[in-house]
Amino acid sequence: MIDPDTQAGWVAEAEDDAEEMPLSLRLSIADTLTLGNATCGFMAVYFTTTGILIPHLTGSNESGMARNSAATAVILMLLAAIFDLCDGLVARKLRSSPMGAELDNLSDLISFGLAPAYFVLVYGMVADDAQQKVSAVAAIVVLLAVVLRLARFSCVTLKDGMFQGMPSPFGALTVVSIVLLELPFIPTLLAIIGTAWLMVSRVEYPKPRGVLAVAMLGWIVAAMGMLAAWAFDAPGGQVLLQMGCALQIVMAATIPLFATARRVNTFRDNRRENREARAAQP
Repeated sequence: MIDPDTQAGWVAEAEDDAEEMPLSLRLSIADTLTLGNATCGFMAVYFTTTGILIPHLTGSNESGMARNSAATAVILMLLAAIFDLCDGLVARKLRSSPMGAELDNLSDLISFGLAPAYFVLVYGMVADDAQQKVSAVAAIVVLLAVVLRLARFSCVTLKDGMFQGMPSPFGALTVVSIVLLELPFIPTLLAIIGTAWLMVSRVEYPKPRGVLAVAMLGWIVAAMGMLAAWAFDAPGGQVLLQMGCALQIVMAATIPLFATARRVNTFRDNRRENREARAAQP
C-alpha cells in the first residue's frame, strides 16, 4: 500500500521489519508465564512493605491488616511457584525462546530470592523477640543462597530428572513457612540458615514431572487455601496454617534423608557388584 502524502511502501516496510524481528526478541507462551512469576514476586515485596513494614514503622499497624498482607504476600509467592512449574511444562510441550532460560533465572531471583529474603528481614523488624541486625544477616544468607543456586544450575549439567540442592521455589516456601510458624527467634534463625544451606548443598531433589508435578500443584493450591482461611480468621484457620507450615518444614527435612539413603544404598549395591565380579574372575 502506497500513501501519497507520506513515504511510499511504509506499511510493507513495517511488515517486513516485524517479520525480520530476531527470534531472541519474540516471547513464547512459556516466557509470558515466566514474566507472571516475576510480577508475583514483586507484588509479594509490595504487600510485605505496605501491609506489614510501613504500618509498623508508623505505629498504625493492626494485627488483622498485617495478617492479611502476610497471607497475600505468601500466596503471591505460591502463585509464582505455579507459574514457575507451568512455564517449564509449557516450554517442553511447545517452543521456548532463546532467552527463556535467562528470563526464568531472573524471575526466580525476584520471587524466590528477593521476596522471601525481604520477608525474613521484615519479620526481624516487627517480631517481638527478633533482632533486626541478625535478621538482616539471615535475609542476606537466603538471598545469596538463591543467587548461588541459580548460578550453579545454569552452568552445571546433572543427570536427567534431578536437581542438585533444594530448588529455590521449595526453599522460598520453606523459609516463609518457618517465619509463619512463629517459633522462638533463635530456632527460627537456625532453621532459615539450614534451609539456605540445603539450597547450595549437593543433596539431590527430584524434578517435578508427571505425578510429582501434579502432587506439587495440589499442595500449592492447598497451601493457598490454608493461608486464605488464616487471613480471614476462619474457624481453625490458625491451626490449618500451623499444620501446613509444619508439613512444609518436615518435607524439607525428610527429602534430603531419603536422597542420602538412596545414595548410600546405591553405593553399597555397587560395592557388592564389584566384589561379586572380582570373585567370578578366574
